[in-house]
Amino acid sequence: MDAAPKLFSALTLLLVGSWHLGSTASNYNCDDALVSSLPPTAFDSSSEFLNAHSPSFAKLNRRDGAGGWSPLESNQQQWLQIDLGDRLEIAGVATQGRYGSSDWVTSYTLMFSDTGRNWKQYRQEDSIWVFIGNTNADSVVEHKFLHSMKARFLRFIPLKWNPNGRIGLRVEVYGCSYKSDIADFDGRSSLLYRFNQKLMSTFKDVVSLKFKSMQGDGVLFHGEGQRGDYITLELQKGKLSLHINLGDAKLRFSNSHTSVTLGSLLDDQHWHSVLIERFNKQVNFTVDKHTQHFRTKGDSDHLDIDYEALCAHGPAFNPPCH
Repeated sequence: MDAAPKLFSALTLLLVGSWHLGSTASNYNCDDALVSSLPPTAFDSSSEFLNAHSPSFAKLNRRDGAGGWSPLESNQQQWLQIDLGDRLEIAGVATQGRYGSSDWVTSYTLMFSDTGRNWKQYRQEDSIWVFIGNTNADSVVEHKFLHSMKARFLRFIPLKWNPNGRIGLRVEVYGCSYKSDIADFDGRSSLLYRFNQKLMSTFKDVVSLKFKSMQGDGVLFHGEGQRGDYITLELQKGKLSLHINLGDAKLRFSNSHTSVTLGSLLDDQHWHSVLIERFNKQVNFTVDKHTQHFRTKGDSDHLDIDYEALCAHGPAFNPPCH
């Protein structure tokens, strides 16, 4: 790029969660146990075999009641539902069978919802994902999601179970709190994101946001460091470009940066989702479920940036573009 991109005349950003940074000092963790402290009213199911098999007994490693949930009949129309109480980021799940029994689930799918009425199925690689379950009643089988989901309600849908027993489940859900904010930019304003420390040196970054715009050109966010590292996300003629450099200042002007472009017609005033996941030099760049995998240039595995990043910008901000 030879010149700074044009300013947005109208842009709306939905900042989904936060910029999660994994540094050498403290890694980003989103693995809190979300189910163990929930009240009985947070559990629901399609049916229950007896009162002692109710869904409220479906907590991992618990032996209350009959030692877990079992439905009245074992078929693929049964489900176990968890109300997490708020919209949270969900990063993984774990299952067990019903304690001390022959009842366990060998495969299942997941559905999630914000309302408990409209449901979506968890998908991976553009397909409904089938999770491998248990081979006995008491071993714990965990699954960490490739991409986390945001939801309040979660449903476990058994597909197969021990042929010599019934459907039996105890579950845990892992994740963390989630917050979203909406900001509108008119070309004369910007949003400053400040980190907890003056200089961030990270090997893992996760940036997640949604935006809509009527302008085809402009910077969505930009961050840079004193030694020459930078990361920039911008619209160029309705396409979204990610520019990133992991290197020192002497490489910055030698065409060592990496640029990747995705999408088209993104200035259509509709919401578009963006997810950037970096681990060392490996980057997954996703725009509206279309993902490009690439490896960055530069002489380092770390991204060193100053303690703040700018989301969108106005005339007062003119980031260097390359």
